[in-house]
Amino acid sequence: MRVLVVDDEKRLAESLRAGLEAEGFAVDLAHDGVDGLWLARENEYDAIVLDLMLPQVNGYRVCATLRAERNWTPILMLTAKDGEWDQVEGLDTGADDYLTKPFSFPVLVARLRAIARRGARERPALLEAGDIRLDPSARRVWRGDAEIELTAREFAVLLLLARRRGEVLSKRQILDGVWGGDFEGDPNIVEVYVRHLRNKIDRPYGRQAIQTLRGAGYRLGGDGG
Repeated sequence: MRVLVVDDEKRLAESLRAGLEAEGFAVDLAHDGVDGLWLARENEYDAIVLDLMLPQVNGYRVCATLRAERNWTPILMLTAKDGEWDQVEGLDTGADDYLTKPFSFPVLVARLRAIARRGARERPALLEAGDIRLDPSARRVWRGDAEIELTAREFAVLLLLARRRGEVLSKRQILDGVWGGDFEGDPNIVEVYVRHLRNKIDRPYGRQAIQTLRGAGYRLGGDGG
């Protein structure tokens, strides 16, 4: 099993290589996003261990670039960040699993073997609801042929609704999915972002894709409104 480890903490990377080689893996190392991206393009790997905070090109961008190039090598994202939003963002850019530092080495090995067993599975690049299209890895959205500019948080709300299109999501579910379960601010922030989205993806096109169900929550219509 051949693995690429991309981590700018050189002592950690060397330690991971030694441990993984003792487990029977063949390991290549890169210490920044540029080298990691080059190695991932030039070689066949069973899995990639990818740090998030990398010099030059961060782990999100490395992952998104590989997926945009239809490179489906399984990726285990490894980072010191442990917020729910960071995990959601990592998975939405195309990572297969997520492990925070400090981590248990046996757990890392087990997760590597698990994603390698699943293999490099091609996955659809876009989510669609009628003529609304979202590219999670590039964070782009279109209504028909028109591309729409959204902020990161607006995109996250729309992505959550699109992943569960046709379902009614409560404010609490949206808060948990986008802001995290420990959010203690005003829950009406959801209404603010829904209004922003409607002003960008619905009203200019005379559509009503994002529906309000009074007392229940919000739903993205499966036909895009």
